[in-house]
Amino acid sequence: MNTLWKYLQYGYLIIAIIFLVEAVLGWNDDREKFYLMLGFAVFITLVFFFKRYFRKKVQSKNNQ
Repeated sequence: MNTLWKYLQYGYLIIAIIFLVEAVLGWNDDREKFYLMLGFAVFITLVFFFKRYFRKKVQSKNNQ
């Protein structure tokens, strides 16, 4: 199960990239939507790094 979570966490990066692309494509159309999509992309990227850090911490604790 742990290997499954190891690969599923990269889904967060894929979603962040999708939000980033949407933000760049909508730059000229709607600035509010741009900032919202950019905020989601940053937030999801931070979630990715937090989950990766926490998973490695738990994994190293279990290996001791």
